[in-house]
Amino acid sequence: MSSVLENLASIRVSMAAACARVDRDPAGVKLIGVTKMVPIERIREGVEAGLISLGENYVQEALEKIEALREFEISWHFIGHLQSNKAKMVVEGFDLIHTVDRKSLAKELNRRARQQDKIIPVLLQVNVGQEETKSGTSSEEVGALFQYVSSLDAMKVKGLMTLPPYLEDPEEVRPYFRQLRNLLDQLRQQASSPEDLTELSMGMSHDFEVAIEEGATLIRVGTALFGSRPT
Repeated sequence: MSSVLENLASIRVSMAAACARVDRDPAGVKLIGVTKMVPIERIREGVEAGLISLGENYVQEALEKIEALREFEISWHFIGHLQSNKAKMVVEGFDLIHTVDRKSLAKELNRRARQQDKIIPVLLQVNVGQEETKSGTSSEEVGALFQYVSSLDAMKVKGLMTLPPYLEDPEEVRPYFRQLRNLLDQLRQQASSPEDLTELSMGMSHDFEVAIEEGATLIRVGTALFGSRPT
């Protein structure tokens, strides 16, 4: 198994190359290391190599890792499907929530944030592939969800997130990334503060270069960084 340091260096080279192909500043793309089921020792190796943003799918697993790595300055991202009854813990432990996909969840997150005297930055998750097995609002309904979440006093919408269909050829995923970028452009046209809508969370280990070419600002990379997870 390659070291996380070696993997991180390789990913950064690929990120820079993707940015160069479309004349983007590499500083505009943030790498989020996806740590689901990754041992603490291997995560620590990545953090010590310079990884500063980590993404977790499961609340309880995440809270244990947040505690274990408390000595480091880490930006924690919640990237998994979120149940409303976990809202309090997520508001307490995370810096950005990527997966707001329904009004009821937004309402509960807002209530918990108000209790903690916080303003929470969030992304709206869009199911661009219309897959029944995946969470996310539809492309047609994201505008209404945006208007609702924007009206809440303890939440700030920063952009959109998607988990597109898995396709072996990353080029076949490109239209889904482009669709998300176009949706964000549409939201900016109706937003009272369009300058706040800066983030596109899209792209994973096998397709992040295409995602960057299509405008991703946050890429979520697990396997390519930490190696295969235990099954």
